[in-house]
Amino acid sequence: MSTPIHRRTFLAGIGAVALAVRDAAAASIRRVGVQLYTVRAELEKDFDGTLAKVAAIGYREVEFAGYFNRTPRQVRDALKQHGLTSPAAHIDYATVSDPAKWARTLDEARLIGQTFLVNPWIDPALRTQADFWKRAADTYNTAGAAAKEHGIQFCYHNHNFEFYPQANAGGQAPFDLLLSACDPALVKMELDLCWISAARKDPLDYFRRSPGRFPLVHVKGLKQVPPASADPTPIDKVLPDVTDVGHDDTIDWKRIVAASKQAGIAHYFVEHDIPKDPFASLKASFDYVSKLTV
Repeated sequence: MSTPIHRRTFLAGIGAVALAVRDAAAASIRRVGVQLYTVRAELEKDFDGTLAKVAAIGYREVEFAGYFNRTPRQVRDALKQHGLTSPAAHIDYATVSDPAKWARTLDEARLIGQTFLVNPWIDPALRTQADFWKRAADTYNTAGAAAKEHGIQFCYHNHNFEFYPQANAGGQAPFDLLLSACDPALVKMELDLCWISAARKDPLDYFRRSPGRFPLVHVKGLKQVPPASADPTPIDKVLPDVTDVGHDDTIDWKRIVAASKQAGIAHYFVEHDIPKDPFASLKASFDYVSKLTV
């Protein structure tokens, strides 16, 4: 004869199971995305075929870095055809800083279904101008306010140079200036975890200092960290050491994923800037990241 279970005991057991399921989900990456810059040459040749191959690997989210002469409707339809969504796209500084261009871009992003737009790069000729970074912060706050009206979050994406003190940032590291001078509700960060590592900085320090500020991250491996220096290692000197995630890789991904809730990470985008075989690289990184648990 079975033993009766007290109702309170039964409900407590159900609650424990629910918490265990929740914690297990929080300890892994549920949706693995890809920054399509990795397959930019392939998209140029065969837009739909490239999206199909990305989806076949297992990716369900893509971040664009250009639409290759497709209209927003064509992009939206191609995504739907291949079972993909695009939470984010990279937009150049010239567009972000031009109110008319930015307004059109926001309308297009909303049509595609994107909820994040990211400025990923600033040309050296511009970013070395006097007091540039303070002006950039003002530009980003303005762009972020307009984006918010469209239901879109504006973000900035780093490389390594933003983590070194610069005179035109008032002696601060530009990344630190942007974090302090930009409204946290209007400007968040897409933290490239490879580039911050190449600058010899710990992403968890930033997660603790600015919790919830990092809804997007780029995930790519780094074979070796450049030697300590007062100046950033040139980007072209770092790129040969970029590698597939978890393969000959110095970055402790489990430690980062374990801090994802504090950081506010909602989307992980795999990337490789100069892969020998883009699709093989994306598969190797997907196989590692999709199985990563902490």
